[in-house]
Amino acid sequence: QLQLVESGGGLVQPGGSLRLSCVASGFNLDLYAIGWYRQAPGKEREEVCGISSTSGSTTYADAVKGRFTISRDNAKNTVYLQMNSLKPDDTAVYYCAASLSWRLFLEGQIEYWGQGTQVTVSS
Repeated sequence: QLQLVESGGGLVQPGGSLRLSCVASGFNLDLYAIGWYRQAPGKEREEVCGISSTSGSTTYADAVKGRFTISRDNAKNTVYLQMNSLKPDDTAVYYCAASLSWRLFLEGQIEYWGQGTQVTVSS
């Protein structure tokens, strides 16, 4: 079955760091643009960041620029999200998301979703 599986979430204090991973199974991730969405309690799901399949293009939400970094390792069929200087407002379920092209990702047209991993930033 085609799926994306996230890991690496947890509880951290403000100012801390986490590194999320997303592993694709059943398909080759190198053919897809991929990124992360998040949904906090009482809020709509929002795009966090994305990375294209081959060009190295990236996009970041204003709220995470300078703190989060997305990267991918196509040989391992994995995408990562390095999160630094975490804030309580970053608390959310983080979802890995893959699109068939960079254009479709930028348009919010997602082909595959992961089940999510919880990130909680609290003292």
